[in-house]
Amino acid sequence: MPYSEPTDLAIVACPGGEAFANEVLTHLRHMYKHRFTLKSDVISKRYGLEKDALVKQINLSNDIHTSDLCVRGSLDKYRTPNFKVNTRFTYFANGEYKAEILDCIRGKDIYIFQDVENHEPIAMNDGKNVMSLSVNDHVMGLLVAIDAVRQAGARQITLVLPVYPYSRQHKKKSREGLTAALLGHIYESMEVTRIITLDLHSREIVNAFSHTHCDNLHASYQIIRELAKVVDLTKEDLVVVSPDTGAIDRNKFYATGLKKPLAMIYKERDYSIVTQDAKNTNIKSIKLLGDVKGKVAFLADDMLGTGGTLLKAMSFLHEQGATKVIAAISLPFFTGNAVEQFDEAYKQGLFFRIIGTNAVYHEDLLKREWYISTNVSGLFANVITRLHHNQSLSDLLDNRSIIDKLIKVSTPEQA
Repeated sequence: MPYSEPTDLAIVACPGGEAFANEVLTHLRHMYKHRFTLKSDVISKRYGLEKDALVKQINLSNDIHTSDLCVRGSLDKYRTPNFKVNTRFTYFANGEYKAEILDCIRGKDIYIFQDVENHEPIAMNDGKNVMSLSVNDHVMGLLVAIDAVRQAGARQITLVLPVYPYSRQHKKKSREGLTAALLGHIYESMEVTRIITLDLHSREIVNAFSHTHCDNLHASYQIIRELAKVVDLTKEDLVVVSPDTGAIDRNKFYATGLKKPLAMIYKERDYSIVTQDAKNTNIKSIKLLGDVKGKVAFLADDMLGTGGTLLKAMSFLHEQGATKVIAAISLPFFTGNAVEQFDEAYKQGLFFRIIGTNAVYHEDLLKREWYISTNVSGLFANVITRLHHNQSLSDLLDNRSIIDKLIKVSTPEQA
């Protein structure tokens, strides 16, 4: 029985990815128990066996096939798998990292979690030090974790990266590196079998791999679920607005799924100016293709850094007469003083809500009235179990059918 202890599915959480990994683990434990119950119910009925006797028989089989003498736990009850691998990360004074795998993982299917945009204080060195780590720190932590897992004899290595690091450096314009592809080549050289990520900044990144598979997940269902709680999708006059030309495909998807009109903001930029923060951007003028007057404007983008582009777009839509401005961000970085800038814009009534995912770990942001966090850990847990048990991902990668069902039944009372 593959849904109880022992299992060869195991999770290694880097310091930055610990919070997200723990949420996914909660879903995994619940899912495995649910599937075990369903399967044992069906088999007991099909073969005319008492369920208690069947569960005991399954546990006997697991005890026989485990490499240990037997599995710890009850003989006649479900044994919850212990997915998480005990790992020690050491951060030395000179900035070097070391990862140590404290459990046997030989022959296991390992999923390594890392959130490279987690800049919250993190306990390191067995809790002796608390520090905020940079993207580069997190990337190095990921690399030493991959190496430690590989040296420990893992059968297969999958990276769970809600944010793919350096994803904005994917297109060569002059004498510059393709860092997104460079990291891909490094992962591949370290025998990484698969990468699971969320809303890649560019599809071109997938083409950087020769052998490693890259599963690019989308948070559209989770975002629409939250949108349906703050807007009556059956009554409100809503228009989907693409914040720029680069986000047109994403917002066309939402417009099609919601069956709403699509508008677009066109921005004229001065590329001699480098964006420093939310106020000082390189946008010189903005034009709107479409109409938002007297309507709820909903716009979606993949990531939010300093937030200057989004703030200008939301302020512009407010000036154009939108009754409410709601934005959805798959990867809410909120770097620099972005949170304070959005606090000020919210006080001025320039926007109503921002919907973000928990793919990036934040603490202070969750306290904001204007911010709504939607949970994508269940989506990642579903993908992991299906991959581990060689099941199809089609309906998780293309979620238009479940979005359509959600739209049909969504009202503020039912949401």
